[in-house]
Amino acid sequence: ALAWLGRIRELYRLNRERLRHAPGTPEFTAADALLRAQIDAIAAQRDAELADDKLREPCRKALESLKEHWSGLTLFVNDPRIPMDNNYGERLIRNPAVGRKNYYGSGAEWAGRLAMMRFTIFATLVLWKINPREWLTWYFEACAANNGNAPDNPAEFLPWNLSAARLKELQSPNGVGGPNSS
Repeated sequence: ALAWLGRIRELYRLNRERLRHAPGTPEFTAADALLRAQIDAIAAQRDAELADDKLREPCRKALESLKEHWSGLTLFVNDPRIPMDNNYGERLIRNPAVGRKNYYGSGAEWAGRLAMMRFTIFATLVLWKINPREWLTWYFEACAANNGNAPDNPAEFLPWNLSAARLKELQSPNGVGGPNSS
């Protein structure tokens, strides 16, 4: 198990090194070759261990799973835009998953839809590095100006429709949320 962890750790290191360089550069090409060599070495090690008749069942099961899912696990090799793992995505859904039973009305379908919409909005704001408090203030002021109703054109509040000046205004210079956000 420790040897496999070492191989995987090396794979992450080689991929980080590859991603430090622009595709098409000699540095990227060299780092890509090292990464591909590590991928080939891991596949060869997997196959060699699976060929051993004395391999214990738990290890065999793990290596067979590795072989079965190999094409999906190695997508990042041919497309550097694909992350090696889904840790970023897992972190994004952590708060909704952990808090789902604590939110008011969690047993009601409407509450689930409302929570889903709110989490989607906030995750989008975070991805665009927009301060949620600033954005909500702007949106609620527009609602107030529209007699307490949603704005007539809600599309103008979507980050990808904002002017560069408005986007900069809503982005916090100290990171998402700003220094006084909760």
